[in-house]
Amino acid sequence: MKLQLKLEYFAFLVLGILAFNRTELSWWWFAGLFLTPDISMLGYAVNNKTGAFFYNLFHHLGLAVVIYLAGSALTLPYLQMAGAILFSHSAFDRILGYGLKYPDSFQNTHLGRIGKDRK
Repeated sequence: MKLQLKLEYFAFLVLGILAFNRTELSWWWFAGLFLTPDISMLGYAVNNKTGAFFYNLFHHLGLAVVIYLAGSALTLPYLQMAGAILFSHSAFDRILGYGLKYPDSFQNTHLGRIGKDRK
């Protein structure tokens, strides 16, 4: 099942890349901003609950789709770009096993435990 999930998220990553391609913006934007959603981890400086909230907000596939579609409807390529990058980044994180976070710990995700303390 784990391989099947990784393949599904790989397909999502490809879909996000194709969505970005439709914006006709420079690929430097994609490369330069690909890791930007990880800034949301700064919420963990406050506490685990705040960190999980912001991490999940910036890594939610549904929100990324809504942002991309809003950019398409309003013909705002930079909003489309933001949605495509959020979607692609989130899919990439899920391929690596980084799922949405539970508020008790960064290591506790919807895909299982991560890090050295996986037990």
